[in-house]
Amino acid sequence: MPEKLNEQDKRLLDALQANCRLSNQELAERAGMSASACWRRVKALEEAGLITQYAALLDVEKAGLGFQAIVHVSLTRHDHRHVDTFIAETRRRPEVLDCYSTTGEADYHLRVVCRDLAAYNRFLEDFLFRLPGIANVRTNLVLKDIKKNSPVPVQVKSG
Repeated sequence: MPEKLNEQDKRLLDALQANCRLSNQELAERAGMSASACWRRVKALEEAGLITQYAALLDVEKAGLGFQAIVHVSLTRHDHRHVDTFIAETRRRPEVLDCYSTTGEADYHLRVVCRDLAAYNRFLEDFLFRLPGIANVRTNLVLKDIKKNSPVPVQVKSG
């Protein structure tokens, strides 16, 4: 991976983030490069780990998941076994779309989707409250999506 991304890389990455289903030829045209150079560059960005995956983003409500919450979780103490268990178990749960370890009042912030309030209650009772080391769980309901799935702003280094 080069130490800096150039303007072609920025156009290429912006185009991929907007629509990863573009053909290599369409992508090359948007980035202002040949198709073969574009293919090589995309492969290099993938191998360097800058491009981590390609995905289809779904509308959660149309997928039958009308309940969304931001869940703030605090652990009783930072015993590595509790932390490791929490992280491993959280990664396994399909309801948890995102999980962040943070500073501040809560140790972790999760974005959780469920079919409805009853399903969320089962998630809490049957999963989250049963994990060792959970001290506090606070839920904020998502009322409306304002901004999500935003592309990463690609930074081009000059010089």
